[in-house]
Amino acid sequence: MSSAFEIRLQRELTRLRQAHLYRSRRVVEGAHGVLLEVDGKACINFCSNDYLGLAADPRVAEAARAALSRGGTGSGAAALVSGYNREHAQLEEELADFVQRPRALLFSTGWAANLGVLRGLLTRDDVLVADELNHASLIDGGRLSGAHYRRVAHAQLPAFEAALSAPAGIDAYGRSGHKYVVSDSVFSMDGDCADLPALARLSRRADATLMVDDAHGFGVLGPDGRGSVIAAGLSVDDLPIYVATLGKSLGAAGAFVAGSEALIEFLIQRARSWVFSTAPPPAISAAARAALRIVRDEPERRQRLFENIEQLRSGAAARGIALGLDGSLATTPTPILPLILGDEARAVALSRHLFERGFWVAAIRPPTVPVGTARLRITLSSAHTPQQIEALLDAIADGIKTLTPSDSIASVPAAASIEASIAHA
Repeated sequence: MSSAFEIRLQRELTRLRQAHLYRSRRVVEGAHGVLLEVDGKACINFCSNDYLGLAADPRVAEAARAALSRGGTGSGAAALVSGYNREHAQLEEELADFVQRPRALLFSTGWAANLGVLRGLLTRDDVLVADELNHASLIDGGRLSGAHYRRVAHAQLPAFEAALSAPAGIDAYGRSGHKYVVSDSVFSMDGDCADLPALARLSRRADATLMVDDAHGFGVLGPDGRGSVIAAGLSVDDLPIYVATLGKSLGAAGAFVAGSEALIEFLIQRARSWVFSTAPPPAISAAARAALRIVRDEPERRQRLFENIEQLRSGAAARGIALGLDGSLATTPTPILPLILGDEARAVALSRHLFERGFWVAAIRPPTVPVGTARLRITLSSAHTPQQIEALLDAIADGIKTLTPSDSIASVPAAASIEASIAHA
């Protein structure tokens, strides 16, 4: 007989299936490039964050193989014990130089980087002002820090200003807590960009520290792909805490925090997700270094990516396909182009239709996105060809005609909180 625990789990899984919210993995054979074999079926990948096509680049793989031959597979320990390899140190130096910061610190994942920074820096007397559509790692890091968490409406600068005007807490010694502003640079599900210069001005005015997660801007935006912060013309004084990942534009894995000498040294002492984690495999750092060199040396990759973005945007408009929540992504220079369908069943049906036609575009549903905004998150790579993009657009236009509204999903009041929708994403 099943235990009460197992029954509880099965009931929740059944509810998720009935609500079209159940998620399943698909198995990819071989390299994770534009052309994939997924569950035995050949398809074109339009849902990867491999923006510059480097995840399957043979030069990046060769750099990893060479490092494996030199140093084996694992680092064997945390960086403060015996796990800090020369490959790690060289990657940190090159990343700091690339984003024009004094120092950089390598983390195993973007999640670990954001949690490490926020839990390491913030105290219960501090105030964290955060965009409501920040990545889940920023949300969880802010909550776990114990600081006063002030969630503001997405991209609404007056809301940031109002939240910053409220006083911080006072500790047992009569000292006022510090204020922090935290935002994604490119929002991963909508593809829109934060107004970083305005956030920097508001932060300076309130004597607050600004932190930005540039996971989807690093390698793509700004001169030479140096990221959203440099594209915005901001210095380390304007934006003291910079976070980016290596598993997207660089096609490798891991993440880093860049900033001042004092910031990095403080995180080495206090970022628990760094202190108590085994250092990443040195071969992955070697791969990231090779990818970073390619980003520097081959600007034509970014140029092809921007051409692909423009082709998909203009092609969608010509077919009457509205991208974004209100069709407002006409000028946003990011490779994230969501097709909002609203209804979970419709998103799943269109994703299935495209997969049958040979295109992999995953359906994104709550709690990853707010209720009522289920979507296909179309992402582009410099490796996509014009012919592949045109074929995808034709398949989407054809698939949309076959969709019908679903009344099988319980409705959620329009006033439902976005924060509640994405709390467990």
